Amino acid sequence: MDRNTLIGLVLIFGILAGSFYLMKPTEQELKQEQRLQDSLKRVREGLPPVADTSSANLQTTIDTAEISNKPFGSAQLGEEQIVTLENELLIAKISSKGGQVKSVQLKDETNYDGKPLMIIDEGQNQFGFVFKANGENISTSSLNFTPQSGNISITGESTQSIGFRLEYSETQYLEYTYTIKGNDYNIGLDVKAVGIQNLMDIKTNSIGLNWETTLLRKERNAKSERERSTIFYKELAGDVDNLSETSDDKENLENRLSWIAFKQHFFSTAITSNQPLNNAELSVSFDANDDVIKHYKAVADLEFSAQKDNHYTFDFFFGPNQYKVLKAHGDDFEKIIKMGWGPMGWINKFITVPIFDLLDGLHLGYGIIILILTLILKGVLFPLTYKSYKSMAKMRVLKPQIDEIKEKVGDDNPMLLQQETMKLYKQAGVNPLGGCLPLLLQMPFTLAFFFFFPNLFELRGESFLWVKDLSTYDSPITFSPIFGIGHISFMCVLMTLTTLLTTWYNNATSGAAANNQMKYIGYFMPLIFFFVLNSFPAGLNYYYFLSAVLTFLTQFIIRQFIDDDKILAKIEEHKKNPKAAKKSSFQQKMEEMMRQQQAQQKNKKK
Repeated sequence: MDRNTLIGLVLIFGILAGSFYLMKPTEQELKQEQRLQDSLKRVREGLPPVADTSSANLQTTIDTAEISNKPFGSAQLGEEQIVTLENELLIAKISSKGGQVKSVQLKDETNYDGKPLMIIDEGQNQFGFVFKANGENISTSSLNFTPQSGNISITGESTQSIGFRLEYSETQYLEYTYTIKGNDYNIGLDVKAVGIQNLMDIKTNSIGLNWETTLLRKERNAKSERERSTIFYKELAGDVDNLSETSDDKENLENRLSWIAFKQHFFSTAITSNQPLNNAELSVSFDANDDVIKHYKAVADLEFSAQKDNHYTFDFFFGPNQYKVLKAHGDDFEKIIKMGWGPMGWINKFITVPIFDLLDGLHLGYGIIILILTLILKGVLFPLTYKSYKSMAKMRVLKPQIDEIKEKVGDDNPMLLQQETMKLYKQAGVNPLGGCLPLLLQMPFTLAFFFFFPNLFELRGESFLWVKDLSTYDSPITFSPIFGIGHISFMCVLMTLTTLLTTWYNNATSGAAANNQMKYIGYFMPLIFFFVLNSFPAGLNYYYFLSAVLTFLTQFIIRQFIDDDKILAKIEEHKKNPKAAKKSSFQQKMEEMMRQQQAQQKNKKK
């Protein structure tokens, strides 16, 4: 290599080194470029870009590159803002993200673990509208609204509102207005769609409503909470109905709805619409997570006019499933609480609830209220109880005569035995079902409470004696689960023992035959009910315990005033009365049945 070549290479390297040095970006330019890349990445991921007030060009580049050509594109920007609405009963947080309810806390209630009760938990609720604008699918729940004012806290009869606006332009926007009243479980939502019809296809005649919620555990007995939680709804021209409580369920409804409620055992979140909810699709599903009760989803259509602005009015209810609260709300909301079917429902609605509310107004402890309620019920049913016991006493004094008939006829001719027995009943003026019918008439009252107490909100968190919460089971004894049972309810044990005592007393005083196997059912059934009711509310078992105690005392007292000798004397006197030969309709039917059986047996022999 000659000298000229060497000098040339040195000069070339020198020029390159100088160029790199002179053209090197400044530290400010490097930071700006990094911010640009970070913001572009966040926008692509659906996150708001990194703010940079020092560079107007950066924001312009982002808007131009990712947002400006999309409907409501600017609504993807900005930080989430939370506005709080508060009154004496609840604290609701409204998020600018979707303009939707983010969480709702009931102020005077707690979870089973003592934490504040969130009827809607943060991150578990999504509500919004779905439609197409300029060919793009729009879901308002993912877009940022602009709050029009700040937090609201009111009491008494006051009413205040706050608006959230989602803008496409100054003349095209969605506006949500939330209204809260003092001492109320309701929050109103007024929706105005202004100029939005100009962004949509002229043939559009509906806009979609989407509501999804995950309900987290609030009660000690999660299994019972799941089995009493589901979606309820009311048809515009029909009755209240619900999805399954015990399994995953989904329904596509053709009839229009007026309201939809996401019920969770003791609490509900419901939406009422002034405009019919069309083509509703409702679904409820379980979750393997112990802390999750269920997932709810409701999708429906609202009528939409492509020729004018649209206006929708809704009302959210966030409150307890307390019968008098739901009844006061109106629109059949109280039917969210299952009071039982047929006569049991009527008894609870028209007898039990009014009496309970009357006693509750006296501000007595709920243990005392249940005691008084049981005394009232037993007092009303006492005439039937007395008649039943008197009829059983007649059967008891007739037992020796029935035994004589058995010895005379023998076991070879059961048809003749029945005829002779019925003849004795007729002569004695005794109805063999007289002791059963009064008891059967009492059964609807007993079963009505089976529905009443497990759904009674007033018992939630209320203590009595050793029971800390009457709305769930008491468990002084716990152990590793055996066949699904991990505790023993002492109130249920008391109920079972008292029922067994009553059964023993009935068998001892009824004069039943020693080989009568039916009497053992009386011992067997309480043991079955122990395993059934062991996980039921202590309030229900307490009622059944009191009922068994009062039944035993009533029968013991009645027994002291009934003289078997006098009853037998009246029966013998009745036998001498010619009118005794007249057959009752029951006896006529029984004899007719026996004749038919005899005829069938003769035909078989032929």
